[in-house]
Amino acid sequence: MEQKRRGFTLIELLVVIAIIAVLIALLLPAVQAAREAARRAQCVNNLKQLGLATHNYISSNNVFPPQNSWPTMAANANGNAAGLAWGFNWYYAIFPNLEQQQIFNAVNFSLSPFDYSQLTAAVTKVGALLCPDESANLSLYPVTTGSSTWNYAVANYVGNFGGPAAYQPFTGTIVPGYNVELGMNTTSANNLNVVGLQSCTDGTSNTGLFSERLISSYPFGSTATVYANGTPGYRAIFLGTYAAAPNSVTAANMLNGNPAQLFVQGCQAISGTTAAVYPAAVGIEMIAGNPGYLTLSSYNHWTPPNTPPCMNSLDVVVQPTMGAIGPYGAASANSLHPGGVNLCLADGSVRFIKNSVSLQTWWALGTRMGGEVISSDSY
Repeated sequence: MEQKRRGFTLIELLVVIAIIAVLIALLLPAVQAAREAARRAQCVNNLKQLGLATHNYISSNNVFPPQNSWPTMAANANGNAAGLAWGFNWYYAIFPNLEQQQIFNAVNFSLSPFDYSQLTAAVTKVGALLCPDESANLSLYPVTTGSSTWNYAVANYVGNFGGPAAYQPFTGTIVPGYNVELGMNTTSANNLNVVGLQSCTDGTSNTGLFSERLISSYPFGSTATVYANGTPGYRAIFLGTYAAAPNSVTAANMLNGNPAQLFVQGCQAISGTTAAVYPAAVGIEMIAGNPGYLTLSSYNHWTPPNTPPCMNSLDVVVQPTMGAIGPYGAASANSLHPGGVNLCLADGSVRFIKNSVSLQTWWALGTRMGGEVISSDSY
């Protein structure tokens, strides 16, 4: 006699479904963690490639690439004055060493970066300059030539402009030259020099070279209101609640004497407030650089990693309507990596710096010749 096949009861089916749901719930975080680990590894590799390209550049030129290089022509084809402020970002200096010779050859360094003739170099994206964790729309920033519209290429990796700005501006490894016309005083200008490996008297393993910066998520030329807390705030620029007068801070009172510490605390305290966003200043174009717009291609060691970029109202370059962070503002490093940012040191090695890093350590990593002592277990 043939025996009848018995099917699942409703309870058994529900139990099986519940077990599968539990297994998926356990597996999904592991998959997400593995994907993030892969993205972070790719980001580390990108920074190592930048570090290697920079050392090859140093081998040929004996100096680090300047923060930006100035064009020699007074105006571009659009009739816009080039002056001595807007120039080419440091990326283009190392492109021949980053296997991007074609882009380098497409640049006419005697013209403004905004000249129509620079279109090829301005719109060609370079994968080694984009963090795989970046989630912003990278096609928000159009440039129109005649009847055609193109999108500016952007970059996530930024050069170290220096340590705590009110005390030691321009003390990083990727800094402007002497021809900065920003009204800098003599004390600040002394740090504007040709910077080579010999300039890193703190040691190349104790000096920052490159870190990360999230790109604005907002269309070019638009304004929006955004909360300072969380990732959206990293893509915007805010005005700090405390102003630190340039060069009013000495080494002796950096931590105990108010101006520097109060400025940092004021920037951190804006979490939850709102401010107008001016995305033209937050990493939206790879080609053009300006020492008065640090968030285009630079960061500094003022406020800790993953804090909102913060303007200093006493800066010599204050343009709140443009969202510009000048040399004395806080152009913080930030990323979507959980818990911190990747930092390429001047020796070419890459370290992961936690958001909880002490201010003393973070400030010390920003200067090339501050004489600070950094313990190997401090970050």
